[in-house]
Amino acid sequence: MSASKATAKDWDEVRKAFADSIMIDTSLTSLAQNLDGADWPIKSKDETPAKYVDLTFDEVQEILVLKGQPTERFDQLVSILKETLAFDDPFGEMVEQTAESAAKDNTLIKNLAKLGIPGDFPVKLTALNSDTLEFCRLEKLATLEAFAVFAQGMAQNVIVGGDFRKLLNALSHVDEASLAEVLPFRPGVKGLHLVEALAQATRTADPYAHAEEAKTWFSDQFALLARDASSPATLARHFVVLGNPALEQKAAALLKPRPRGSRGDGGPKTGFFASLARLFKK
Repeated sequence: MSASKATAKDWDEVRKAFADSIMIDTSLTSLAQNLDGADWPIKSKDETPAKYVDLTFDEVQEILVLKGQPTERFDQLVSILKETLAFDDPFGEMVEQTAESAAKDNTLIKNLAKLGIPGDFPVKLTALNSDTLEFCRLEKLATLEAFAVFAQGMAQNVIVGGDFRKLLNALSHVDEASLAEVLPFRPGVKGLHLVEALAQATRTADPYAHAEEAKTWFSDQFALLARDASSPATLARHFVVLGNPALEQKAAALLKPRPRGSRGDGGPKTGFFASLARLFKK
């Protein structure tokens, strides 16, 4: 079997460049057809660039051999990716400039800034319903800024509903009460807050998992709450803003990691957090 013409350096360059391409999940068969080159002979559903770009030079050749393909198939793969990138590149600068301009003139992003809400706040940490979260995942809307750019770029005749519409309208009209329903936002106070994030976590399918991610994001606020955790009365004052005693206790309970039974590595759970954690066992 002859050696491939494409080198390890060729492969590393093209796979890294293609990792950010919008064509990464397009079938190799379609890419080959678009380039008017030889057909890509492997026809399975998952036969896309995404299947290969995380593999090393040796790994990608090995997997092609295991599929019964000749050495030349690797060269074809490199060629398909290179030519697809060459086709996309002339538009790259234009797309970047358009996105930058759209962000600068985006009313929703301006309103986020006015409210002190960080644009890079993860959509997955919002209280949007599952359908809206799934839509955002499929559209790769990972942050509030990405949501804002996408929402403002939609055609005006596109009808949206549910929590997507609620967040869109709340940001458009700076409706703080509605924002507080889907974001860990406190009406009358700028920014986002861990206390509200923990309260919203209590209504998710996995409260502790949501809370752990929220504590990581709000690390400074978590440090403040952790400092006051030794005094139940002091800690409780942080949560009184929720205005619901039962919710305040459940939210505070999420400051601790997920319980692993009545005993852990350190023995029985005792004190304030032990009683709060038991709320989730009722």
